[in-house]
Amino acid sequence: MPDMLKKLKSELRELADTERAKASLRFFKTGPGEYGEGDKFLGLNVPDLRRLSKSFKLLSNDDTLQLLSSEFHEERLLSLFILLLKFKQGSPSDQKEIYELYMKNVGYVNNWDLVDCSAPDIVGAYLVDKSKDPLYKFAVSNSLWERRIAVLSTLYYIKRGSFDETLKIADILLKDKEDLIHKAVGWMLREVGNRDISAEKAFLNKCYNSMPRTMLRYAIEKYPEPERKEYLAGTIT
Repeated sequence: MPDMLKKLKSELRELADTERAKASLRFFKTGPGEYGEGDKFLGLNVPDLRRLSKSFKLLSNDDTLQLLSSEFHEERLLSLFILLLKFKQGSPSDQKEIYELYMKNVGYVNNWDLVDCSAPDIVGAYLVDKSKDPLYKFAVSNSLWERRIAVLSTLYYIKRGSFDETLKIADILLKDKEDLIHKAVGWMLREVGNRDISAEKAFLNKCYNSMPRTMLRYAIEKYPEPERKEYLAGTIT
């Protein structure tokens, strides 16, 4: 194991906390049949992982990939923090390499926090001036996490005032059966509304009656209470 990776793993083990690890098992739903079934935790907090990512941002891509393929959730999260730093500071060729590494190993991006921290600023950012076909392929994937990557990647475009991809992918995911997708789509619709309420309402008014309730609740979370009640009662015209 290269010296830098060995040093990093040593620091991770020193920071490990058994009680936090036990709590994480419950928080990330690792029981039989749950979305995080079988995942393992060291018991590390996010601020420590972000600090370590800055200290070890020069870790090679090969070593970062070793972290991404780890059985431990926090090592996978740390690898994504490192890839994010590399992507933001990298040249176009560096960014292409990181995007391709991410997409080839997307099976390791397998919980909601791993998706949410990485999809917008790696996948969304890389595809900003390219075909969005990979997002639409993910939107119809059998993988819960690939579908979440599809919609979360569009947060990059929402922040730049572009909502088309979000609304198209939201439409694809309207009938999704997974609660984590309902929450993700509702969240992205709310983000659209934070910037252009008319764009969000135009979408909602076409489909809110057939939308999963969790998705709708997330989408209208910041609406005035009387208007929220109208949407939930199905009386918006």
